[in-house]
Amino acid sequence: MRIAAFNASPRPSGNTEVLLEAALKPVAEAGHELTLFRLNHMRLKPCQDCGGCDTSGKCIIDDDVTDIYNAIRRADRIILASPIFFFSLSAQAKIMIDRCQAFWCEKYLMKRPIAPGPHGRKGLLMLVGGMKKDIGVQCAEACAKAFFRTVSVPEHKTISFLGVDAKGAILEHPTALHDAAEAGKNLITII
Repeated sequence: MRIAAFNASPRPSGNTEVLLEAALKPVAEAGHELTLFRLNHMRLKPCQDCGGCDTSGKCIIDDDVTDIYNAIRRADRIILASPIFFFSLSAQAKIMIDRCQAFWCEKYLMKRPIAPGPHGRKGLLMLVGGMKKDIGVQCAEACAKAFFRTVSVPEHKTISFLGVDAKGAILEHPTALHDAAEAGKNLITII
């Protein structure tokens, strides 16, 4: 099984990365093929809404998004881990998602969705934020759902942890690491 994972946090070794690592541990232990992207370290230009992908389903901007496209296309499972910033996903996540307009054109305009593959396609959204209000999760979830459906992931699970702000604070949460590991394990379980 192939897994593409996206760390959309700008903070190295922060709460988002700690959660993602916990989710990826059972994936690695099971021997699955894993591709991890640290979006903050990549050369990604925001979508220019130029229409270059409208008829081809291919983005004309030459940057690191090509590696992301290839991983998404091949993946059986996609994990998106992001902090919640201003009631939404991080800028790093949003840039990557907006650049998936090429997949949207391919799926909806050209009628060529990504094939489900032998294991189907599933996703996992992992969110962590300092604020304790659910509105951040709801807004981030709406954006992530659009992303997952655009890249032909018909179902995904969301886990979120609120009131966790300071770097490393997730380690003090009573269930976060266990919940993340279980979510990773469940993601690769074929029923």
